[in-house]
Amino acid sequence: MAALEARVSELASDTRAAREDAAAARHLAAARDRDIGDLAVKVDANRSAINALDEQTRERFDVLERKVDNGFIEMRGKFDATAAGQQQIVNLLNTIIGRQRDER
Repeated sequence: MAALEARVSELASDTRAAREDAAAARHLAAARDRDIGDLAVKVDANRSAINALDEQTRERFDVLERKVDNGFIEMRGKFDATAAGQQQIVNLLNTIIGRQRDER
């Protein structure tokens, strides 16, 4: 009988240990679930921040691109005006040279 009682006592102790292990495992699983939930929130927040930064960068790039395009258009106009002015000078010089030749 003593052996049976010892065996029952050992089984009760093992059952208690198994219950404690199961409770600890549930606690760890719940903590892991909370950590994963927190991580998902942080990932979502970072994704939103990256998307906002991407949109802001695109807007700034578009503004910069327009400024560069307008600058090139402005410079092209100035170059054209300069070329026209130089052509007038060439024409005037040719006229003067032609007159000097005629006078000789």
